[in-house]
Amino acid sequence: MKTNTSKNEDAKSSWIQIVSKYNEPNHFRSWWQIINSVVPFIITWILMVQSFKLSYFLTLLLAVIATGFMVRIFIIFHDCGHGSFFKSKRLNMIVGIVTGLFTFTPYHKWRHDHNEHHATVGNLEKRGVGDVKTLTIEEYLSLSKWKKFSYRIYRNPIILFGIAPMFFFTIQARFTKKYMSFREKIYVHLTSVAAIVIVLLMIGAIGLKAFLMIQVPVFYMATMVGLWLFYVQHQFEDVTWTKTSNWDYKTVALEGSSYYKLPVVLQWFTGNIGFHHIHHLSPRIPNYRLPKCHKENDLFHNVSTLSFISSFKSMNLRLWNEKTNKMVGFKSINKSVATTVMQKIL
Repeated sequence: MKTNTSKNEDAKSSWIQIVSKYNEPNHFRSWWQIINSVVPFIITWILMVQSFKLSYFLTLLLAVIATGFMVRIFIIFHDCGHGSFFKSKRLNMIVGIVTGLFTFTPYHKWRHDHNEHHATVGNLEKRGVGDVKTLTIEEYLSLSKWKKFSYRIYRNPIILFGIAPMFFFTIQARFTKKYMSFREKIYVHLTSVAAIVIVLLMIGAIGLKAFLMIQVPVFYMATMVGLWLFYVQHQFEDVTWTKTSNWDYKTVALEGSSYYKLPVVLQWFTGNIGFHHIHHLSPRIPNYRLPKCHKENDLFHNVSTLSFISSFKSMNLRLWNEKTNKMVGFKSINKSVATTVMQKIL
């Protein structure tokens, strides 16, 4: 008869064997994804410049398409950060740095923070790096009035999705952090310099007004979509959060990340990132292998699934209820307080 320890080891061995079959990147598919993402983006951007002279409404329509390609390019950048897009570490870095310039994102800084997010996702005792700030009900209630107000402002959809994305990618990404080596800090500054040079060259080519009216809508929508994807895949009602003593890599990967089931077109433009539960279980799987991995293995089917429509319910979730193990909105605070008071009285 097997002990619990041996059963756990067998279960762990099982999922490791499953994902290992999909971890290997295919260089042809990787280069083709770069081509069918970057080239159409550049072509669409050029068409936007031409359309700007005819109709700004047409320019904005093209901006929506360009946004999709920019998001797709960011997924390539994201995969390079995990070392999953190419077999070569150096090639991942080079492509990661170049694709990062499309969203003015420093490769080394983002890679570190995002990998730390993967290592700490769902851990109540290790929040704060590479994630959306989330408090428990008890933590929120212990705050001063000013801090409660600040948290409500931070979690407001207008701030979180309307202002924060642009701030993060244009301002916050420019600063180095203490953990960085001298070389990594240099890379952050070089990214900023490269971004400034690119912007100045584009302004010189088409003019300041045209550049702002073309680039700002695309960049704004792309960063907003990017943050939304990240948010909704970790901020849903049945998400799993736990303390370090109960934290388990496989469990948190599959229960702390959603399967965001998007329409085929949106799935393509978002680089299959909707299969986020599999991505967290094995970040080494290239994005183009995620659908096959999901389809061929029943292990990945019984997870929290969000549709495009149902995902918008997540916008009302603000706090983690440790008693019910669910994400809840601010309205539930009064119910929680009333329940606690009644328990004390009884």
